[in-house]
Amino acid sequence: MLFSVIVPLYNRPIEIKELLESLSTQIYTQFEVIVVEDGSVRKAEDIVASFQDRLTIRYYYKENEGQGLARNFGFSKAKGDYFIVFDSDVIVPDDYFENVMKSLNEHHWDAFGGPDAAHPSFTLVQKAISYAMTSPFTTGGIRGNKKHIGAFHPRSFNMGISRKVYQDTGGFQFARRSEDIEFSIRMIQAGYKVGLIPEAFVYHKRRTNFSQFYRQTRSFGKGRIDIYKRYPNELKPVHVLPAIFVVATSVLIMINVLNLLTLDAMYVLHLLGLFGNLVVLLYVFALFAHAVVKTKDPRVAVLAVIAAFTQLWAYGSGFIAEWSNRFLLDKNESRID
Repeated sequence: MLFSVIVPLYNRPIEIKELLESLSTQIYTQFEVIVVEDGSVRKAEDIVASFQDRLTIRYYYKENEGQGLARNFGFSKAKGDYFIVFDSDVIVPDDYFENVMKSLNEHHWDAFGGPDAAHPSFTLVQKAISYAMTSPFTTGGIRGNKKHIGAFHPRSFNMGISRKVYQDTGGFQFARRSEDIEFSIRMIQAGYKVGLIPEAFVYHKRRTNFSQFYRQTRSFGKGRIDIYKRYPNELKPVHVLPAIFVVATSVLIMINVLNLLTLDAMYVLHLLGLFGNLVVLLYVFALFAHAVVKTKDPRVAVLAVIAAFTQLWAYGSGFIAEWSNRFLLDKNESRID
């Protein structure tokens, strides 16, 4: 069986080199790699060319249109029976394709996805972000998990589809933002067999600092409204929780400020403040304790608390902002960021 690995690339020459290094050491080698440079200023053509003797690899440059359409371009050039989509900032374990083959032979998936994990070489911040994106104490807990809510939706950092799925669906329809969720919903609604392969994980570097992580996660929150506009039934209570978190914490901050500034504040405000602060402290303790167990590093656990709050606040505020734009202000889709 031949796999075609499709990698959209935008200004990440260092990351693509690490990904290609990991692909060059795979145990199963029946795959080709197609790198689609999506209008990058910092091109990686020379880096890709340096792997010609180790990988069956092709490089294409096109004008920037977004990662969804870049993947479609790669699909159109692919020769494989299955197309594997990776983000450019992942590292692939040596037995990845072996695990995929075993699962395909057993389950005959039409499309599939795998989870992500933190590599030992990641910085403390990257490990903390990885924790936040996979923790049961954040919305990340529904990703890459057999016990998630609803049908499993493969994500584009680690997604596989059969050639038939691509030919029948036409691939991605959104150019950016939630394009993988929309594609997954469409595959499932079309009746294709879609599943999770837990053993087919990748190491996902994601963002390198909290500012980048905030912008990325805020975009995720906005993207959930894009999905809701097209598929109203796909909005679940778990998707609204970060927005509730933003509202609740904002109210708690105002109550605490009032209690500090007003000595004769109402008794009920003091009670609400004490109760709210206690809930937050318990949540922080639970996050920290779980992160220590999972990461085995108290330093990462401290940063994981910051990452979790960053994720919830960014996702929730993005969700609220986009909902307000689309339903209260009656604006069209906002600028993708």
